[in-house]
Amino acid sequence: MLVGYFLLLLLTDNVTTNEDSCSYEAILNYLNLTTNTELFTLSRPVKHFKNVTKVSIEMLLSSIFDVREVDQTFISHIQIYTSWNNDHICWEPKNFCGLNSIKIPTETLWKPDLIIKEMVEKDKTPMSPYLKVDFEGSVEYSNEQVVVSSCKMHVYRFPFDVQKCNLSFMSLIHSDEELVLDFTDNNSAITNWSLNLMHTQYEWLFLELTVNKTTDHKYIGENQTIVFYTIHMKRRSVLYIANFLLPVLLFFCLDLSSFLISDSGGEKLSFKVTVMLAVTVMQLILNDILPSSSDKIPLIALFCIGIFGLMMLSLLETIFVMYLMEKDAASQNNETNKDSNLNKNKQSCFKGQQQPTEGGVLHFGKNLK
Repeated sequence: MLVGYFLLLLLTDNVTTNEDSCSYEAILNYLNLTTNTELFTLSRPVKHFKNVTKVSIEMLLSSIFDVREVDQTFISHIQIYTSWNNDHICWEPKNFCGLNSIKIPTETLWKPDLIIKEMVEKDKTPMSPYLKVDFEGSVEYSNEQVVVSSCKMHVYRFPFDVQKCNLSFMSLIHSDEELVLDFTDNNSAITNWSLNLMHTQYEWLFLELTVNKTTDHKYIGENQTIVFYTIHMKRRSVLYIANFLLPVLLFFCLDLSSFLISDSGGEKLSFKVTVMLAVTVMQLILNDILPSSSDKIPLIALFCIGIFGLMMLSLLETIFVMYLMEKDAASQNNETNKDSNLNKNKQSCFKGQQQPTEGGVLHFGKNLK
């Protein structure tokens, strides 16, 4: 009985020990990992300072919120996935019931200081609160951001234009000797992944997402790798055709139809001026849409200028024709007045040559006799 009791006690202790090692706290205690542990947060997680930290980055586009042509800014919603290795973290999963990964708060570990070079406004989206750490020391971090970035717009073919906006990722202070960026260079794969994640595209049609890298010579003898993603998108032009191009063409047709109006009254001139004012309003609307810093005059602006010029010539022609008609009418009135004056003079002369007779009455019969 006594031997059996001791065996039962030993088995109970083993079970208790195994249950205690199956918790997340067991791994955290084994690693001495807390929010106050300076070893994991103050500097790059390497055991030797010459070791390079390799950071893998991947960006996917999930929404296109807005493209402001006047401000030349691009508002998008992106998902960023980063991973790196922490040399201070490792454990044997078999000693912890096969537990090979844990989720810990982001404040617990060091994170790479990656920034988006084109960002012009601070992101207001809440940061992801957790990191994923596996038994080999690999750390994964995923985050979503609403990015307001600068993007040079090429609006020469507006509204049939295709825009390309870049989002460049780089370390704020680390050079390539300390931190190196790595990425997936399969453009078709990240394009398909982005299409599957896409929620809204505003007035744009997402075409492709490409990735490439370049080197920035920040300091003498130090280089920085910049990974930039290029978003290709095409504008949906149907609404602009229906709301802008067709009305301008209709106004021009109305101006042409005004040639059927008689020039005798002032209705034709007032009608043409009204149509020109309508086209001027459309041009003001276009001016609010297009950026003033464009290198070339957009084709749609040339189109409006051409329509406005033709309508101006038509108005000048109407004014000139009305001027000629009024001048011709004035000359005809002068001739009529001259003829009437001549007739009056002749009649007065004819009356002055007649001789009065008895009682002031002419007797033509007597004269004839």
